[in-house]
Amino acid sequence: MALDRFKEVSGLPLATYFAGPKIARILDHVEGARERAEAGELLAGTMDTRVLWNLTGGGENAGVHVTDVTNASRTMLMDLKTLSWDEATCEAIGVPMQLLPEIRSSSEVYGECKPGVLNGTPIAGILGDQQSATFGRACLTPGSAKNTYGTGNFMLLNTGSEIVTSDKGLLTTVCYQLGEEPAVYALEGSIAVTGSLIQWLRDNPGFIKGAPEVEQLAGSVEDNGGVYFVPAFSGLFAPHWRPDARGAILGLTRFANKGHIARAAPESTAYQTKDVLDAMQEDAERAGGRLTELKVDGGMVANDTLMQFRCRRARCRRRAAQDRRDHRARRRLRRRSGRRVLGIDRRDRRQLGRGPAVVSVDGRGRGRSVAPQLDQGDQQDPGLGGRGRGLRHVQTRRSGRTAGHVGQAGTACAVVRPPDAEAMDDAGCFPARRGIWGPRHPAVALPVDDASGGR
Repeated sequence: MALDRFKEVSGLPLATYFAGPKIARILDHVEGARERAEAGELLAGTMDTRVLWNLTGGGENAGVHVTDVTNASRTMLMDLKTLSWDEATCEAIGVPMQLLPEIRSSSEVYGECKPGVLNGTPIAGILGDQQSATFGRACLTPGSAKNTYGTGNFMLLNTGSEIVTSDKGLLTTVCYQLGEEPAVYALEGSIAVTGSLIQWLRDNPGFIKGAPEVEQLAGSVEDNGGVYFVPAFSGLFAPHWRPDARGAILGLTRFANKGHIARAAPESTAYQTKDVLDAMQEDAERAGGRLTELKVDGGMVANDTLMQFRCRRARCRRRAAQDRRDHRARRRLRRRSGRRVLGIDRRDRRQLGRGPAVVSVDGRGRGRSVAPQLDQGDQQDPGLGGRGRGLRHVQTRRSGRTAGHVGQAGTACAVVRPPDAEAMDDAGCFPARRGIWGPRHPAVALPVDDASGGR
């Protein structure tokens, strides 16, 4: 199939979404560009390459022309096995290899800032957009995954050092590489429209004045009243990949009101996410692995209606921490990080993997568990994999500052298995256990996008 022509090498389908075809188009449509590129007079790269080039001096001060394996893996030009540019793919797409940056790991010193106020400051870490979120959520072991609820949704599953190809419409990509260690790979599923659907409800039909009103409006009705929303404003992404699909609101009757539509909107996000989650589970199990933990973050996790419904669809249990910050963890990990931006030593790995879930707790380790309202069918379902082998669902809420730094988010987790009455306390909740929320290492970091140029 033509769309899978480069998938075995790059892990990606043939699409203009990725950087390689975009570079080729520039060379073909800008007068003289291809001739200058072939003569070695032009350089190209993704956003991280440009930022690094400018920080390290640019053309006037011998700037560093480098990218990391995660961004390179999203150009459609890199061989996932060798972690180098694939000559046959570059030739087929029409991108001269001398144009491309050197591929390095995600955590090493690439160069120093010069000149300016940061002169001499080392730059020691580069990660693509969603890969950095995956690393920041401490998805460091095979089977752990994160799902970001933003304008769209992006779910990444750590598959370890094994390259897992998908039969279910997911992408294979590099998750990260720390120095000389072997690269860690991931499966990714993307959803085009999730948070932007709430914006559409606000800006187009004018159902709400602000995003928080969606939950209030959805809570005004008992259920969706048979109304379902298909937010295919720009087609459907993973796992369906139907660019010709268009949005629809189905099941409308005279009984339906804007409360039912407001409820159907976040539910559509849960349904789409479940499609990707199921595809990811099947791909992982086919490769002999398993998705064991799912952490979620982004603006939409503040919508309790969505999170509750999401847990019901996945038959999972959600646990929330009382406190949004762990200052002790922040200080400890900052002391250890030193000049490293993305490096994690073995002590950090053990700490981040401690406990049954990676959750944020207060200074005394206190937390609380919230059992979702499961219907009769959910409670009787034997679960996925039995006791102790189910999916843990970790939710990260945004705080007043930028989400992604140590302790600046509350969390929740869930286990995919039916309720265990013996484990519940008198209040009908499961007792929370201690853990530590996975940090994104502080230091001099590059704010980069991935190779798609705008996710």
